[in-house]
Amino acid sequence: MHFWLQPRFLDNYDETNTAVSISIKSPPPYTCSKISGFRFNSRVSAQFRRRGTVYAVSVFCCFVVLLDAQVTDPSEVSGLRLIKKRLVDPLKFLNSWSKGDPCTSNWMGISCLNSTASDGYLHVEYLQLLNMNLSGTLAPELDQLSHVKIINFLWNNISGNIPNEIGNITSLELLLLSGNTLSGSLPDEIGNLPNLDRIQVDSNCLSGTIPKSWANLNNTVHFHMNNNSFSGQIPPELSQLPRVAHFLLDNNNFSGYLPPEFSKLPHLIILQLDNNHFTGTEIPASYGNFSKLVKLSLRNCSLQGTIPDLSGIINSDLLAYYCHRDLSWNKLIGSAPSNQLSQNMTTIILSGNKLNGSIPSNFSHLPHLQRL
Repeated sequence: MHFWLQPRFLDNYDETNTAVSISIKSPPPYTCSKISGFRFNSRVSAQFRRRGTVYAVSVFCCFVVLLDAQVTDPSEVSGLRLIKKRLVDPLKFLNSWSKGDPCTSNWMGISCLNSTASDGYLHVEYLQLLNMNLSGTLAPELDQLSHVKIINFLWNNISGNIPNEIGNITSLELLLLSGNTLSGSLPDEIGNLPNLDRIQVDSNCLSGTIPKSWANLNNTVHFHMNNNSFSGQIPPELSQLPRVAHFLLDNNNFSGYLPPEFSKLPHLIILQLDNNHFTGTEIPASYGNFSKLVKLSLRNCSLQGTIPDLSGIINSDLLAYYCHRDLSWNKLIGSAPSNQLSQNMTTIILSGNKLNGSIPSNFSHLPHLQRL
């Protein structure tokens, strides 16, 4: 590289010189020395003449070091190029990925950390490629984005499997893959993600069971897995999750029994299991012990037996929420529960069962009830 400095940037410059030539060898690293006279390392040379004295502009050297460090981690750049190679981009949204630097050239869908990390590089923080009509497959090289917090491919046409390598991205907080045509099973390795807050894989073509390793997702709040073809028993081990608030597992092929241990989930607000196949299973009596449950939806799940006492699901912390109970289109018998229900109840749906008796009088005292 070759730079020209105008004299106004220099102290004690020789007025006979109108500019100073500085030659710098590339690539880095460069070293800035704290000196008053001229002392650069062998990679940087500059000479300023004034009455036989040689001076250095150490500030300029530091500026060159800073400028040179503002680039994206080469491993992440390589990973992004391989991610693009696996995608089909008919609307050319990713044309910007062919030139410049991801973090400093405004690549489409890329957001980076505001400053360089201790390794001297910029790092990708968000990968957001939602609703771009992309097809193709997800690249295993996603795990080269070692600092990424959000991976968002919502509402595209991406097919193939979810790469196991995503389980290596320990920084990941949001994994958003809804509305594609992904197939295959859920990777066990996702259970290794200590910072994952939300996983959305709904509205795909995924199958298989929920890995038991997902019980290790101690920081995950949202599980959106509805509208797929998952099957088998819902692992009771998931009752160990300390922060989960939303379990959306409806419109799948789950079978077996409803885990009674789910009532121990301290922050569960929504349990949505409609349109599964829990043949011969009863609603666990323990479901009356949910401390914060607002929505319980078990429509068309082949459930049998009587409706347990759900009156215990009244929590003062959730008075701002309106409550929903849908137990319709099962094989439930007996009478509708006459126990006191939450005053915030808006929806009680019990149709399509084998219930008998009259509508409990306590239903008429629910001020917000809209659908019965």
